[in-house]
Amino acid sequence: MIEGQESVTWQQWIDLARTAEAAGLEGLFRSDHYQSVASRTERSALDAWVTIGGLAAITERLRLGTMVSPTSFRHPSVLAKNAVTADHISGGRVELGMGAGWHGLEHRTYGFPFHDLGTRYEVFEEQVEIVTRQFTEERFDHQGVHYRLEDCQANPKPVQRPRLPLILGGVAGPRSSRLAARFADEYNTVFPTLEDVVDRRANLDAACEAVGREPLPLSIMTGCLLGRDEAELEERARLLHERSAADAAFDDWFDELRPAWVLGTVEQAAERLAAFADVGVSRSMLQHQLHDDLDMVDLLGQLAAA
Repeated sequence: MIEGQESVTWQQWIDLARTAEAAGLEGLFRSDHYQSVASRTERSALDAWVTIGGLAAITERLRLGTMVSPTSFRHPSVLAKNAVTADHISGGRVELGMGAGWHGLEHRTYGFPFHDLGTRYEVFEEQVEIVTRQFTEERFDHQGVHYRLEDCQANPKPVQRPRLPLILGGVAGPRSSRLAARFADEYNTVFPTLEDVVDRRANLDAACEAVGREPLPLSIMTGCLLGRDEAELEERARLLHERSAADAAFDDWFDELRPAWVLGTVEQAAERLAAFADVGVSRSMLQHQLHDDLDMVDLLGQLAAA
C-alpha cells in the first residue's frame, strides 16, 4: 500500500510494481489523493486511476486498486468507468475502494466541493449504489438527491464476475456497517489495534446478519516497517521519522506506532499478522511509506511467504 501523493514518480511506480510482482506479493494498492495528507503542498501526486491503468499494462499477476477513491473527486459514472477500464487493461485484476473524502486542504486547493460530513456521506452512499449498479445491471434509472441517471446502460461490464470487487471501510459504525453489508465485497479498517478489530468484526457481522448475508471479509490497512535485524529496523524508522518531520522525538514517535503498526523482523511481523488473523482479519494492506526503498518490498515478499 503506497501513499502516492507523497511525491511518488512514475518511474518509482514502475519499480515498485515490478519488485512487488517479483517478490510474490498479492497486490499493489495506492491512495487516491491530489495533495500530501501531511499538508506538504510542495509534494506531488500522480492521478490514481491513470497510474493503475498504466501499471495494469506492465504487470501480469499483481492485483491493483485504490484505498480509497473519494467520491468528492469524480462523478460516480466517471469513477466506475475508470475502474472498469483498468480492469479490462489488467485482464481482471482491479479492485475499487471507495470513501467519502476527508482531507479538506486538497479540496480547497483543487476546487472540489467539501460538504459537511453528513452531506459527504449522503453523496458517498448514493455513489456506491450507482457504481455497483453500473458494474452489474444491464439497464437502470437512478433518481437521487445528488445524481440522476436515465436509462443507464454502462458497458462494457468488468472482466471480473460477478463484478469488480468493491471495498468499503471505516471504523464499522452503524451507518458504515449497514452500507457495507448491502454493497461491499470487503470491509477495510485502518490502523486498528487487536482490540479494535474484535469490536469492528462483531459490528460488521451483526450488520451482515441483519440483511441475511454471510460475514464480509475484513481487512486492515496499517503502517509497516521491517528490518533484517533491530539495527536495520531502526535505520528505516529514523529515516521515516526524518521524512515525516514529526514534532515528537524519535523514541516517543516510534513508541506511538507500536500498538497498530507492523514492526520488526520478518519473523516478528509474521507473528503480528497471525495475531490479527486470529481475531478475524483476512487480508493485510501494509503501508510502505519509504516508497523508494525497494529492499523493504523484498522483505514484504518474505513476510507474505512466511
